[in-house]
This record gives sequence, C-alpha cells and structure tokens, in this order.
Amino acid sequence: MKENRFKRFNFQPFIIESLNQFGYYEPTEIQERMIPLVLKGESAIGQSQTGTGKTFAYVLPILEKINPNRQEVQAVITAPTRELASQIYQQILKVTEQCSPDSPIMTRCYIGGTDKQRTIEKLKIQPHIVVGTPGRIKDLMIEQALFIHTSDILVVDEADMILDMGFIEDVDQVAAKMPEKLQMLVFSATIPEKLKPFLKKYMENPKTIQIESKRKAAENLEHYLLPSRHRSKKQLVHDALLAYNPYLAIVFTNTKKMAEEVAYFLNEKGLKVGRVHGDLNPRERRKMMKQIQDLEYQYIVATDLASRGIDIEGVSHVINYELPSDLDFYIHRVGRTARAGNSGIALTVYDISDEDALNRLEKMGIQFKYVDLKNNEFVEADERNKRKTRVRKEDEADKKAKSMVKKPQKVKPGYKKKMQWEMDKIKKRQRRIDQRKK
Repeated sequence: MKENRFKRFNFQPFIIESLNQFGYYEPTEIQERMIPLVLKGESAIGQSQTGTGKTFAYVLPILEKINPNRQEVQAVITAPTRELASQIYQQILKVTEQCSPDSPIMTRCYIGGTDKQRTIEKLKIQPHIVVGTPGRIKDLMIEQALFIHTSDILVVDEADMILDMGFIEDVDQVAAKMPEKLQMLVFSATIPEKLKPFLKKYMENPKTIQIESKRKAAENLEHYLLPSRHRSKKQLVHDALLAYNPYLAIVFTNTKKMAEEVAYFLNEKGLKVGRVHGDLNPRERRKMMKQIQDLEYQYIVATDLASRGIDIEGVSHVINYELPSDLDFYIHRVGRTARAGNSGIALTVYDISDEDALNRLEKMGIQFKYVDLKNNEFVEADERNKRKTRVRKEDEADKKAKSMVKKPQKVKPGYKKKMQWEMDKIKKRQRRIDQRKK
C-alpha cells in the first residue's frame, strides 16, 4: 500500500485508516500548514481558494483532539448554509466510521428546516462535535438544550459568506457563551473590513495562513468563451449542453428569476433539469440535493448559492449563462468542476458588455480559448480582440505608406486617387515582405 504522509501528524489509527479508504495520501498545502497549528491549540485564519481541502484542514486535527470519554460538546463548527453544514457533517461521519465501537465520537448536525422540538428532546445526550448553521445553534443554546460552554474550539467556515448573509451576530452570540481561552479557526476566501472587528474581539494575534495559487483556477480546468452575437443565450446554452453531453453540468445564473427562466426553457426543450437556488423551501432543497446525488439529473441550473456551500460530486462541466458581478464568484463557480485531480470544462457565454470583466479575469490568470457553435458542434473561433488588433495594424500600415508617398507640390485633378493607388502598392509590397519573413 502507498505510504500515507498524514502519518507525520501522529493521527490516531482510525483517521489514517479512513484517509487510506478515501485515497488521500498527501496533505494539500492548507492542510500541511493548518493541521499543526490546530493540534497545538492555536487560533488561526485560513485563506484559500475553493477545492483546496480546507475542510479536512480543521476536521482531522479536531477529531484527533476529541476525548470520547467526556460526554460533552468539545467543538462547534458553523457554516453559512444548510447544505454546507450537511456536507461537513457527512465528511466527519465518513472519518468517524472507523472509530472503535468502544469509544465512538458523536457528531450532530443542527440546521434550520428541521423539527426543533424533536432535536431538543434528543439533546439529553450532548454530542462531542456540533456542526450547523449559526441561527439554529444559537436557538438551541438559548433554549438551554445545547451546552456549548464546555467547548473550547469554534470553527467559522466561509466567514465572508456568513457576514454577507447577515449571520455574523448569531456567531458572535455563540462565541460569547464559550470559554475565554477559545481556539477559534476562521476560514474565508476573503477577509472583508466588516469582518475584522469580530475577529479582533475573539482572536489575539492569530496565525494567518494564506494560500496563494500560481493560477487562480485548477490546472486541469479549461476555460472557453462562446460569443452570443445577438443570438438567444438560452438556445446557445441548450445547444452547448447537447454538444458536450456532460456527465453532470451546472449552468450558473446571477438571479433566482433567471435560474427559473433558463430551467423552464431547457425543460421545454426536453432536458430534465434540476434547480438549486434560494427560493426553494427546506424540504424542496433536501429533495433536490438527494436527486442530484442519486444522479437523477444530468443538468442543474443554479445561482451562486451552489458555487460556495454545496459540494456536488462529479461535475464535469460548468456553464456561465452570465458572468457574476463579483468576479471572485467566477473562481468559486468553476471550482465546482476539476476537483480531486479530475479534469473539467468551464464555458462562458459572453457579449460585448462583458469585455471589461473578461479583461479582469485574464489579469487574474485565466487563459481563455475561443469557440463557436456551428451545426450543433463546437469549432475554434477568433479571439474577441483580434479584429481590433487587425484594424490597428491596418491603421499603422496606412500611416507608414502615406509617409512614403510624396504629395505633389501642385495638386492636379485625381491626385487623391493616384496617391491611394501608390499607398496600396507600398502596402502590398510590405505584406509580401512580411509573408516571406514568416
């Protein structure tokens, strides 16, 4: 068996056993740098792009520190969405399956949209690890059903998203009930100014681990641009999906309304399409996520809720129906594919108004390839700025030719025509010279 390099962290056998089963033998950079800090009990801030393995960067060392003989809450993990909380919970369960039956580690997930009273009744036995959304954890704490004062570890995952969604006050109330010597672990793609007062309140000189990738998106991910050229974008997306015939594709829109419109159009065209956006009620969302996991859908239309906070396995293609206003979300969207060493394709349908956004993405290191759809097949296309370059070169050639043609001292009738003829002759000669050089 391949040597597991996680062994150097001196993890318990059940953790190494589970990593072997997952096929994880080598820590990612965020795991390499974060795990020793968590094991030492230090507070830390982890900044890294999506798909870098940050969940295991805190889950594994927390599991190592749990004492199964103490039947009390020892770690609290907060996440902004129900889906992300459920995803973290499921990952912990997969690792703890390998625990000895004599000393099991109990983890519970508390999220909105579930029966609160029933949850309270089950809390007669306190879990070792609590995972959940900030609001539900706070509610159970206020009801004096969940006793988090015994926990000295608090994880705030996707902190910038928690801030954006207005849940930071709930996290603040949860943290206030925990011990003064609190180990806080914050993970966030960005650290907005409005988040800093909260961090300063609970973290004294935290270590900051920032993972700067040489490229902003996965290496094995190809980025394509498809021009709309006044064609129907919905029809183009439909034709692209048929041309790709993906294992699983996510089409991203910026609003719930547009997600519904695109999904309706694709359904009308005969494609079975799943929807993931904020207007689905908890029951609908749970049902939809189960259907997606059971591979009942080949196509999903989603808002940015799914680009962060939901891990949908097996996504082979991402299509941007429109570019996000916050370009960081482009990275989060395309990060749904090309995960765990797999390859992926990201296609963006663009028009002239997207020029500035595309220039900025290119400055961020995204290298686009240009394609078009003809007869329902992808063909190579010219770069969007090729025409501008050609026009600029022609302008320069005109200036050069003009400078080489002497304007007569006395202007005779038809001199402009003659001058243009001379300029054309010079340009043709120059083109032949350039051609020979090539």
